[in-house]
Amino acid sequence: MLFALLLLPAGIAGYVVGHYTSVGKSASTVVHTITIKPATSGATTTSAAPTTSAATTTSAATTTSSSGGGNAAAGKAVFASNGCASCHTFQPAGATGTVGPNLDTAPTSDAKADNNMDLTAFITQSIKDPDAYIAKGYSKGIMPTTFGTSLSATQLNDLVAFIVSGQKS
Repeated sequence: MLFALLLLPAGIAGYVVGHYTSVGKSASTVVHTITIKPATSGATTTSAAPTTSAATTTSAATTTSSSGGGNAAAGKAVFASNGCASCHTFQPAGATGTVGPNLDTAPTSDAKADNNMDLTAFITQSIKDPDAYIAKGYSKGIMPTTFGTSLSATQLNDLVAFIVSGQKS
């Protein structure tokens, strides 16, 4: 339990350091590596090293898309804690809901159908204003319209990054 309590602030600190050190980088994927070393005094040390090389996610790395600024790993927790799995199918989350569109494929095809809208912008709009574009076979008013105000900007960016990271063509 103590380990989990120490890990959370370290992860947040690593994200903040990595996120703000990527400002001004190219639009390529930025990888933030967070190394957690247990100290003898019970403190936790974090180290973030951003690069612009190809993204590889391991147990010690977190992939962040610089276009949306979100953390896909943190977005998975946002997805789970807001009940998205109860309505949407999304393989990266192990979700099998059938009330809303399948998030494995629908965002990519629906963004194209919606005037070739940028995928990140389309997913963001779909969360904040779910009735702005209605996927074929669905109707208005099914998805709650409160996520645009109940999620913080960071949570929203993380959730969008998580959904974008799991897109299949």
